[in-house]
Parts: sequence; structure tokens; C-alpha cells
Amino acid sequence: MRLTLIAAACAATSTAPAWAQSTAATPAATATVVVTGNPLRQADPAAPTTTLSDEALLTRRASTLGETLDGLPGVASSGFGPNASRPVIRGQDGDRIRVLSNAGASMDASALSFDHAVPLDPLVIERLEVLRGPAALLHGGGAIGGVVNALDNRIPRLPADGLSGALELRGGGAASERGASALVEGGADGLAWHADAFARRTDDLNVPRFDVDGQRRDRVLNSASAAQGGAVGAARVWADGFAGASLDTYRNHYGVVVEPDITIRMKRDRLALSGEWRALPGAVETVRAQASATDYEHRELEGDGSVGTVFATRGQELRLEAVQAARPLAGGTLDGVWGVQAENQRFSALGEEAFVPGTHTRQAALFGLQRWRPAPDWSLSAGLRAEQVRVDSAGDAEGAEPRFGDPASRRFRPWSAALSAQWTPAPGWTASAGAAQTRRAPTSYELYADGVHAATAAYEKGDPAQRLERGQQLDLGLAWAEGGRSARLNLFASRFANYIALAGTGRDITTDEGDTVPEYAFIGVPARLSGGELEARWPLGHGPIGGLWTLEAQTDWVRGERTDTGEPLPRLAPWRASLALDGRQGALGWRVEVQHAARQDRVAADDTPTPGWTQLHLRATWADTLAGQPALWFVRLGNLGDTLARSASAVGTVRALSPLPGRSLSAGVRVAL
Repeated sequence: MRLTLIAAACAATSTAPAWAQSTAATPAATATVVVTGNPLRQADPAAPTTTLSDEALLTRRASTLGETLDGLPGVASSGFGPNASRPVIRGQDGDRIRVLSNAGASMDASALSFDHAVPLDPLVIERLEVLRGPAALLHGGGAIGGVVNALDNRIPRLPADGLSGALELRGGGAASERGASALVEGGADGLAWHADAFARRTDDLNVPRFDVDGQRRDRVLNSASAAQGGAVGAARVWADGFAGASLDTYRNHYGVVVEPDITIRMKRDRLALSGEWRALPGAVETVRAQASATDYEHRELEGDGSVGTVFATRGQELRLEAVQAARPLAGGTLDGVWGVQAENQRFSALGEEAFVPGTHTRQAALFGLQRWRPAPDWSLSAGLRAEQVRVDSAGDAEGAEPRFGDPASRRFRPWSAALSAQWTPAPGWTASAGAAQTRRAPTSYELYADGVHAATAAYEKGDPAQRLERGQQLDLGLAWAEGGRSARLNLFASRFANYIALAGTGRDITTDEGDTVPEYAFIGVPARLSGGELEARWPLGHGPIGGLWTLEAQTDWVRGERTDTGEPLPRLAPWRASLALDGRQGALGWRVEVQHAARQDRVAADDTPTPGWTQLHLRATWADTLAGQPALWFVRLGNLGDTLARSASAVGTVRALSPLPGRSLSAGVRVAL
């Protein structure tokens, strides 16, 4: 197995403690928050990383992971209606974005199709981490666009004494949400346990009036949902570590907005094991281990209740990390981590709309990360990752109509290489730079797809001879923070010699039902992406009506095209900007925010431009007590002007059917028990 280098620098900062936090997307730091997606837990204020927790997460929670993160620096949403939205990071989506649960793989079928939801509900997530740039590659070529790490306390990591818990209720919004979540935790004598449950129901999404097929609508048809789930977990916790397990379940029944009588009934069960042993003697000071087994299935139901297609994924993951103790080297200090990771995933698709065969994907990886700090004000980092990937196709099922051919197998040895540096040139200033070489193995559908994909209204065809996706990335960061004021700039550029894209062939395919759809093929093309994110936070002091006021601003942009034809890459978010005035007086907090997205007219030949839009949002929070317990109330008024807006990062088949939410009022409370 070839050894390679991978990026080292990733970290994040939080803007304020607990419920006093107005937004964790800003770079100002009153306290440093480590990113658990980075095994060194190192801090770099200039790194392109964002965390959401506490009040910031409470007031942003939506029914999907993509919608919750949409609008953070460099992050958009795939926007397949209100129920199936994955994060889009710096113009990358699908299997180029790695979605993790407590730093472990969340195995599902969401990357296969835009109408497949991520089986993680934001109601039970305690913190979200978004890693952009070369640092994300520590999790493999499948994280070339970035990493989203969803954290909870289902496996307790800290000792507990007595009972504690929380209850969250929320309602309203453009989808008339009714949601509730509760957790209870306790422990004694080194044993800690956790239990949680949630339920959420929504109606068809309310949107500004729009025209579709000559009809006027103010609702997104077939967009209602009902989700519920929960978990139990326990751990043995001691002064220098923990070891535990959790079992969670997730259920979701939601409508597919491109087909008015099709719904998806999803379920996922997951067993997770995790442990950490710190302060070990010798060269290795910390050992971490985690493993999981996932059983995922979703059924696409016809209007009469019959099952059309069944997608199922069953997989296991194992990840081991050994953190080495810091030791002197060439006048500085060297620390780092080594690890191995293995994944095994079996996927099947049975039914009329199965456009991929059953597949079996196995992956093994060896990775390493080393950081040298020759002086307190700067450091250099490098790492290792090498993967072996095997993707087997089961071919045509016995007795089925010939489509996928005989069983087939492909083997790949992708590698990724990166270096990074961090420098503090003056008090309050931090600069960082990272460069990476990446290799990504093609996915099962990029290799073996052969059929009509309802979500894209196209006939998609894979290439069993597909080669590795190869690219180079550069990331530059500069951050400044002083006296509560802060700013952060991140610039990135990527160039691909072989970017696996879904491109039109110019042919039309006639289906068995007599419908005609365009043919698209997964092909490797030369491409490039570039862009940046700029954030700033500036305290204004006392405002005209009292309280402390803070001005927050951010903007991001991304540009991408095929370098052989100059044609823009699909579904790229346009230039976006937001300006917010945040205030706080005692227990009362408020926020006025204006968001703007420019017109996106740099689109592929088979797409249409997306008009620009500007929306106004208001929010208020109140920290008080309820029945003698600490409580945080919030009220949110979204899209005050009821402005019609569409997402440029959404696939074309759904963009015309599902605009962004209209004017809405939502409220909720979280009580600490």
C-alpha cells in the first residue's frame, strides 16, 4: 500500500459561550473550541472551519442537515424540497462531501440520489462541525469537498453524577412544523448513561405564489413529512478515558416533490462503539477506537401504497487512532497521530426505478499526521493516507430483465497528499496555507449506473472503466481578532485532471413506458473550481434603544468550469452576502439579518439561470426559567417580505417545483432539566 501525505491543519473557534452565542459562524473567539473531526484537536483560527452549537444551533435547526447548514460560509444546500437536502460545500456535493456521526461514517443512500434524505435529524444533534479545504482529506478522497461532523452525547465521554436532561419544543415555520426532543442523562461510580427521543411532523411547505405548468401555487406539493427516533447509550468513564456503546434508530416518511404521489419510508438502525484511553506511558499518549454497524433501508411507495423500489445499505466501519506524545525535534516539538480505517458496505436496489445494480464496496486505509512546531508562532504539518478500494457489481438479478450485465469488479488504490502551515505574524493575526494532491475512487453508481433516474429525469449511465478522480487543491487563510472584533478570509482553488461529472451525451432514450428522457453519462473531464469566504464581526457598543450591538457580515463565492470546453459546472451557488445586526441586553437577544444571493447565469447548456433574491429575517431569544429550570425561548420570523427565491444549487427538476420557504413565524423553547 502506497504511503501518502494528507492535510494537517483544521480547527474552529466559537464566538460566545452557551446561550449567549449569537452565531458560531463568525471567526471571533472568546474561547477556543476543538474540532473532533481533527484527531490532533489543534486550533487554527485561520482554517476554513465552522462550528454550530448552543443558541446558534437551536435557532438554525431545520428538518434537514443541508437546510440547517445552508448559508454558513461556503455551504449551500442541495435543496431537493424541504425533506431531502444534503450540504453542498464550495460547489461540491454527493460523494465528495463526507457526512460523519461523532467522527464515524453515517452509512446511507443519500449521496446516490437527490431525493434520498440524510438519516440524521438536527433535533438531536448537539454540535455541528464543517471542515472545508485540504484538512478534510484526513477522512479520505470522499471528503474532497469537505466534512460535516454531527456530534451528540449518545456515548457519554464525561463522568455523570445524578440526573440531568433537556426538553426542546418547537412549532410553526413555513412547513407548520411540530417538533419535540428530549434527553435524560445520569450516572454514578464511573458509569454514565444517555437516552433521547425525538418526533417531528411537517405539512406541505408554504412558499410565495409561483407559476408551474400554467398553475399558480403557494405550496410545494407532496412535501409533508413525519420523522421520529431515539437512542440509548452507556459508557464506563474514568479520569483518563471512556469506553461505551449506543444503539439508535431513525424513521422518516416524506413526500418526493418531483412526483406528486410518491413517498419514501426510510428507516435506519445503528450500533456504535467508542473508546478513548489518554495519558498513556511511552511514545503513544492517547488511543482512540470506534466501530459501527448500520442497517439502512428505504422504500419508495406508490400512490396506492404499493412498493415501487427498495434501497438497502448494510455496512460496518472501524477506525483506530494512536496519538503520539510530543517530543523534541530540531529545536522544536513534533507530535502527530497514526491510524487505520476500514469500511464494508453492501448496497441493493430492487424495483422499477432501480438504476444501479446491487454492489459491495470495501475500503481499507492507513493514515498518518505529523505536526512540527519549531517556534511558538508557527507550525508545519504533513500526513499520510493510502486507500485500497474494491467495488463489486452483482450484475443482473436472477430472472430480471437484462440491464447491468454480468457481475463485475474494480479495484483502486487512491491516495491523497497535502502539506499545511500556520503562522502568527503579530498578536491577533493568524495565517495558514495548505496544498493537496487528491485521488478519489469512483463510486458504485459512477461505475455501474444504467437506467432512468427519476430525481434528475434523465437516463444515467456509468462507466465500468472509470479512472480515479485526480485533483490538486490550494487553500489560503488569514484571520484577525482583537477586543471582540474579528475578520477571516479564506481563498481556495482546485484543479482536476479527471473530474467525474454527469454530462449530457446529446442522445434521447425511450423508456419501456414510451417516455423520452435525455441520456447523461458519468465521464472524466478536466475542471477547475475557485472561490472564497470572507467573514467579519465588529462590536458597536450600546445602541439607540440600549443593549450591546454587534455588526456581522459575510460573503462567499465559487466559480467552476470544465477546462476543455469552458462550460460551467452544474449547480453552483452564486455570489452570496449577508449583513446582520445582533443585539443583547441582559437575558434578551435579537438579530436582524439581510441575505442576498446574486443571479446565477453561469450555467451548463442544459440548465437555466436562477434569478437573484434578497430576504429579511428577524429573530429574538429570551433566557429565563420555566418551572424553576433554565430555559431559552426563541421566536423567528423568516423571509419577512415573502420574497420568491429559488436555489441555484438544487437540481433543475426540482428547482421549478420547490422554491425557498415563504414568510413564516416559528417559535420554540429548550429547557435544561
